[in-house]
Amino acid sequence: MAGFRLPSSGLRALRPEAFGVDPSGERMARIRRSPNFRNGVFQNPGGVARTRPSGSMLEFAKVFFDKDTRPHRVPKGTVPVHPTTYADLAKPPVGGLRLTWMGHSSILAEIDGHRVLFDPVWGERCSPFPFAGPKRLHPVPLPLEALGPVDVVVISHDHYDHLDLPTIKALAGTDTVFAVPLGVGAHLEHWGVSADRLRELDWHETTKVGGLTLTATPARHFCGRGLRNTQHTLWASWAVASDEHRIYHSGDTGYFEGFKDIGADHGPFDATMIQVGAYSDFWPDIHMTPDEGVRAHLDLQGGDPAAGVMLPIHWGTFNLAPHPWTEPGEWMMRATHKAGVTMAAPRCGEPFEPASVPPVTPWWREVAEAPAGGWPAWPPVASGPDSAMVV
Repeated sequence: MAGFRLPSSGLRALRPEAFGVDPSGERMARIRRSPNFRNGVFQNPGGVARTRPSGSMLEFAKVFFDKDTRPHRVPKGTVPVHPTTYADLAKPPVGGLRLTWMGHSSILAEIDGHRVLFDPVWGERCSPFPFAGPKRLHPVPLPLEALGPVDVVVISHDHYDHLDLPTIKALAGTDTVFAVPLGVGAHLEHWGVSADRLRELDWHETTKVGGLTLTATPARHFCGRGLRNTQHTLWASWAVASDEHRIYHSGDTGYFEGFKDIGADHGPFDATMIQVGAYSDFWPDIHMTPDEGVRAHLDLQGGDPAAGVMLPIHWGTFNLAPHPWTEPGEWMMRATHKAGVTMAAPRCGEPFEPASVPPVTPWWREVAEAPAGGWPAWPPVASGPDSAMVV
């Protein structure tokens, strides 16, 4: 009897378009030549990093779905989103550098006449399916087309909360350039981005787009979109420099000593955009806590707390970890205050210039349930300790 064959339409149904495709051909040959690819997979700096929850999945599920803690992982009210308009972004920044946090890790960086869009996620869910998976906790601050022209889109890695199919498809119809880590270009070509608009880099490789120099720098994380994670796409942080300014986007990463080398080679930076959300004791190697984020910022800045501004990212938009929704913001503002680091804490969609950062205002408290005893004083009382975290 002939073997059963699933119709091609059935195969497509089992493999959503959002899964993308695995690298092949010359792209895969280039991956195999990478000094960061050994034993059939990309390697992390600092040794092996655990990419799955430590302990049993049952233990993790008990914590993640706990009915008493789960309500604290989402806002109680409507998250305030700054009413940014195209007209706001059409005005050039006074000092040449302006950042607009669009939520999670999505940032529009305007740097000396050039526009860079990091990890743009305009989709409703970070998932391969439109009907399931983590859903946005706030709307995008403005439509993608209202951003105006973008010179280069930078992708840190291919996880769904950083590489979003509907967003890439929308941008594929523009003339923007895409700077991506090795292997990630396979997904983008599959989704309609022409090969001549791709700049696919290994760690420490550099490309130029107009007057900008973009360098893929190491990160401690992992990759993968499908049911089978082949570890054949690279993950990266990014250093972007013009003649006048330098900025850094961490992507997703655990803390590692290599931040010092990145700072020495490409810093100090006018602004760092550092992942400080979705951390957990279940995966300590691949995401940073706010304390580790501050440490990374200081490493990148040569240990000088007065050098540059730190913008916390990768929090507030999706419910991806067991910690309370407000915790990254509360912890971050205390950690930066204690370290003497300037923190930017804009509402989603609120542009700011690193040269003149407004004081931190904990806007997240407006839509969250106060802890027992109320919110701690901010700014901290001068005579008391400011290291305690109350969320």
